[in-house]
Amino acid sequence: MSMAGNLRKVTGLDRVGGLRKVARLARRRPRVDLSHPARSPLGSAVVNCVAYEDGVRVPAGRDLVDAVRRVRKSEEGFVWLGLHEPTDQEFAGIAQLFDLHPLAVEDAVDAHQRPKLERYGETLFAVFKTVCYVEHAELTATSEVVNTGEIMVFVGREFVITVRHGRHGSLGPLREGLEADPQQLAKGPAAVLHAIADHVVDDYLHVTDAVQADIDQVETDVFATNGARADPGRIYQLKRELLELKRAVAPLHRPLQELATRPIRVIDPEIQAYFRDVADHQIRATEQIAAFDELLNSILQAHLAQVTVAQNEDMRRITAWAAVIAVPTMVCGVYGMNFDHMPELRWRFGYPLVIGLISVVCLTLYRSFRRNGWL
Repeated sequence: MSMAGNLRKVTGLDRVGGLRKVARLARRRPRVDLSHPARSPLGSAVVNCVAYEDGVRVPAGRDLVDAVRRVRKSEEGFVWLGLHEPTDQEFAGIAQLFDLHPLAVEDAVDAHQRPKLERYGETLFAVFKTVCYVEHAELTATSEVVNTGEIMVFVGREFVITVRHGRHGSLGPLREGLEADPQQLAKGPAAVLHAIADHVVDDYLHVTDAVQADIDQVETDVFATNGARADPGRIYQLKRELLELKRAVAPLHRPLQELATRPIRVIDPEIQAYFRDVADHQIRATEQIAAFDELLNSILQAHLAQVTVAQNEDMRRITAWAAVIAVPTMVCGVYGMNFDHMPELRWRFGYPLVIGLISVVCLTLYRSFRRNGWL
């Protein structure tokens, strides 16, 4: 029997008796694991719930309450409960069972939090911003490049509760990877917290690599032959998406530093060395984002300069043609004044002479402007 099945209704109950009743009903249901988004939904906020002892799954056949009591009695192992966008009612029974602080529960349910690390007695509450790259055939001024979500993690001595918001950031592969390494998982809830932080930060690096490809494409288009005609909206869109990515990555620096350096009771000192590695990767992602922002500013300035140069070239062409056209306009204006006594007015060769003079002057101006690059 899977404890995920038990928790379909546990999240809406406040009494232990109700938990046991739901557990008996859940024994009839097949085991379903929603760790992967492709699998069938359970119909509630519960994604998965597993107990571990010495880094190994506890054999099936226990409900959540029994697992928690056993862990607390033996003081070995822990319970890992995964939720996806729970409501207040769904989270109420869990908050009571694990004695979670109301402020942390409120943040976990409402989401839209900055990355942070808070301590409530013996419980740690960590918030991570997850990011994913949105694939697109062509970057436009309205293309979505970065999509964000959130993972909240409650860490106690005998439990880990993960609350995920958003359509990406599944922890199923992460759980499987940890279960394949019982020695690491045996280090307790801190090992799970480190794995989640490492997973989130690795996604930051993957997204920055993908964003770099978009920036390279924009840079190539701007410095192409007709770069002045490139759509500046794409540059602004990349800057907006990069700002969203920066808001997810940059605030995580301080929580990771605290996890890596400050003594915390639920974090084994051996695990803190792993957090230092994660903090280094986060710094790398932050520096890449800052470099991308500066590069986009340079690309935007270069594009604006190209537009200005193109406008100046257009103005020079217009001015040159206006100078060429001004010659016949002036001559025709003079001979159109209808005076009786005008030079060469009644001479037989006057008309062809004037036409020839206009043509010679216009051709001279044209060749001069052409030689100077104005035409």
